[in-house]
Amino acid sequence: MKYMSGNELREAYLQFFSEKKGHLRLPSFSLIPKDDPTLLLIGAGMAPLKPFFTGKMKPPRTRVTTSQRCVRTGDIENVGRTARHQTYFEMLGNFSFGDYFKGEAIPWAWEFLTEVIELPKDKLWVTVYPDDEEAIAIWKAQPGFPQDHIVKLDDNFWEIGPGPCGPDSEIYIDLGEERGCGSPDCAVGCDCDRYLEIWNLVFTQYDRQEDGSYKNLAHKNIDTGCGLERLASVVQNKKTNFETDLLYPIIEYAAKTAGVTYGKDETTDISLKVIADHARSMAIMIMDGILPSNEGRGYVLRRILRRAVRHGRMLGITNKFLEGAVDAVVDIYRDARDFEELVQKAEYIKKVISIEEDRFAATLNQGIELLNGEIQTVKAAGKTELDGKIGFRLYDTFGFPWELTEEILHEHGLDLDKAGFDQAMEEQRTRARNARAENTRVAVPDLSSIDVSKLTVDPEAHEGKVVAIWKDGRLVDEIHDGEEAGIILDKTPFYAEGGGQVGDEGLLISELGRIKAVNAKKLPDGTVYHVAYVEEGQLKVGETVRIEIDQVKKLASARNHTATHLLQAALKRVVGDQVNQAGSSVTPERLRFDFTNFEPVTPQQLADVEALVNEKILQGIDVEISQMSLEEAKAAGAMALFSEKYGDVVRVVKVPGFSMELCAGSHVKNVGQIGMFKIVSESGIASGVRRIEAITGKAALDFVQEKMGLLSQAASALKTSEEEVPSAISRLQSSAKEMESKLAQVASMQEKADAQQLVAGVQEIQGIHVIAGKANVHGMDALRELADMVIGKIESGVVVLGCVSDGKVNLVVKASKDVVKKGIHSGKIIKEAAAVVGGGGGGRPDMAQAGGKNAEDLPKAFDKAVEIIKAQIG
Repeated sequence: MKYMSGNELREAYLQFFSEKKGHLRLPSFSLIPKDDPTLLLIGAGMAPLKPFFTGKMKPPRTRVTTSQRCVRTGDIENVGRTARHQTYFEMLGNFSFGDYFKGEAIPWAWEFLTEVIELPKDKLWVTVYPDDEEAIAIWKAQPGFPQDHIVKLDDNFWEIGPGPCGPDSEIYIDLGEERGCGSPDCAVGCDCDRYLEIWNLVFTQYDRQEDGSYKNLAHKNIDTGCGLERLASVVQNKKTNFETDLLYPIIEYAAKTAGVTYGKDETTDISLKVIADHARSMAIMIMDGILPSNEGRGYVLRRILRRAVRHGRMLGITNKFLEGAVDAVVDIYRDARDFEELVQKAEYIKKVISIEEDRFAATLNQGIELLNGEIQTVKAAGKTELDGKIGFRLYDTFGFPWELTEEILHEHGLDLDKAGFDQAMEEQRTRARNARAENTRVAVPDLSSIDVSKLTVDPEAHEGKVVAIWKDGRLVDEIHDGEEAGIILDKTPFYAEGGGQVGDEGLLISELGRIKAVNAKKLPDGTVYHVAYVEEGQLKVGETVRIEIDQVKKLASARNHTATHLLQAALKRVVGDQVNQAGSSVTPERLRFDFTNFEPVTPQQLADVEALVNEKILQGIDVEISQMSLEEAKAAGAMALFSEKYGDVVRVVKVPGFSMELCAGSHVKNVGQIGMFKIVSESGIASGVRRIEAITGKAALDFVQEKMGLLSQAASALKTSEEEVPSAISRLQSSAKEMESKLAQVASMQEKADAQQLVAGVQEIQGIHVIAGKANVHGMDALRELADMVIGKIESGVVVLGCVSDGKVNLVVKASKDVVKKGIHSGKIIKEAAAVVGGGGGGRPDMAQAGGKNAEDLPKAFDKAVEIIKAQIG
């Protein structure tokens, strides 16, 4: 067996299939699924390739190999507790799209394992689907294959949600009896660690539908998955994935930071492994453009990060520590191909994580405070279980892992209503699923029967022939009045949605129909289709249509797109080089630009940016567009998006002396055509990401004129000139503050008078001063302040006050420390008094508050309070 580092192992696999077996080597796709509403994150090597397997899209080559970045969190609670569970992993894969099948896939897997990385043949086992005699025969024909090392298992059928699936054959390695469970029945398929699955060969021949049914694929395919970390643990002779060079350096960092030793204590080891796995996951997720949030994949990232922080706390780490863990992650992948972006974005990743750590530290304390209050309420009510909805609120609002909530409850002899928690969680998931379903794009059917090789995008085209029409996910021959559909023409001048810019709008006019194209989009193979509906008449496949693009909207989009380039260049000059594009949206109406920056852009900086962009517009510079190689463009200083995958030849859009970007969007010929640029808002949308919204052309002029009109109205209302409006407002504010101060003085005088009046009514019960009465204040806050004032005046005793606000009763009980020692308990007093007015509450021995709804029974509540006080004094 040949020792290899994790990075060497990845390279050996990809080179074997690309150089020896004729596969196209593709870089890993982003963790963010593209055009697949069924997925939140990429969780399998074949997931980004689904359209090629189903035949909806034509693959770039019929043989492909990748090492795909994957994230799965379905069994996150097992991370650190088993040898193999991880949230992030790499899946090595070789794929065939209607090319080779079992006769090649099996021998090549055997060749790689036994000849390239030299695994011992007598230690390898395989499982097959019971009816797959073809696979059994091929395995037995491999050189040196142990004939009795084949196991038939009914679950050898691979599927993960909707999409391609089929029978599979899994390859295992026997790690030795010492890794086993000791059972005489231990064999391949046992849950112990003796037999480790290292590779799965899926013979894809079915397509699972959303309803659970299966359809035959047009072509047989091969989908294989070989876990990099698992294979690394074998060639490096490590007991777990966490001890390989792909994870162990992070464990070493965490152990050093916590002052603990790995391998000495099981609980400690679990936390170290969780931190290592989660740190790697969060670094890669942020690299791929995912940011912490309260929904979707951003919520997955936030949960992973906060779980790592919690395990750090369990190890005794009280300071921020995840930035150092990211450094360890970066060092692991520093020289690895396809991870250059991780190194380049390291500081940005650390900043995002640092901000999120700070945020969780605050919510962690808030959550504990809330939980402690709920624990008191549960105990006061004589219950033994916390409502699951409250537990979910802690989880959802404060980022509190439910395990931590349960642990704290157990310390107080309480349980968590897990069923209620799960119900609240499922309700949230249902809402999320429904929200994702609403965002599903037009369903594209199987287009493998369409010859896309002759389709063209021609900016000068005025006519096109209808090649395909579909609606509701099915190809059709014709569409009629009011029907929505996707339409492909043999040639089109439409710009297809991409690079943040919406597609062109326009009309497709046939002899018998008028069709409104509301957008144009692009399939992964580059085919442009039109999202449209029939305004009148009908449209059939084969008909020729006259094409009329909405030139007004097209020019407006071009203005906003070129302005976006000017905006990014201006931001870099005014705010700093740390500004990088994090997203954009260009429509005819406005532009939106998201960028990395950890502080709000100041009003002065915004003014400077706006002035600089308008200065360039006034210079009337011609926009230069050219084609060149990617290397040439980068060497020339063209800005590119990390998240985009570019071809060998790229389109460069240049405003000489100011801006140069890789871009395929629509642009004006001269920046003077933009006319005017106006920023309308700047805001934060995520940790380390800001957003600017702006408008151009007539929209900008209309905006300014509207604001000038409002300024004129304000001046008229203030009876001053437009120039003096700020001063007039300042004078009004000063006057208002002065009035508020006088009102506060009056209120204070009234409060003191109320306190004095209440003190005058003090009664003495067995040597203890007791005041119980109605106060002329509004709201709980004012009632508490008055109670503090009264107890301060009598120094020793019990104060029971009540007031009626908006028809509701507020009650407060306050006791001095000396009478608490004599047996007075404010919480118990108020519980009984509140019941009289139809309410409830509780609190500490020295202070408690409650609410009620029966204001007419307030005098009886005071009587009840005095009765309880007498009983407590005894």
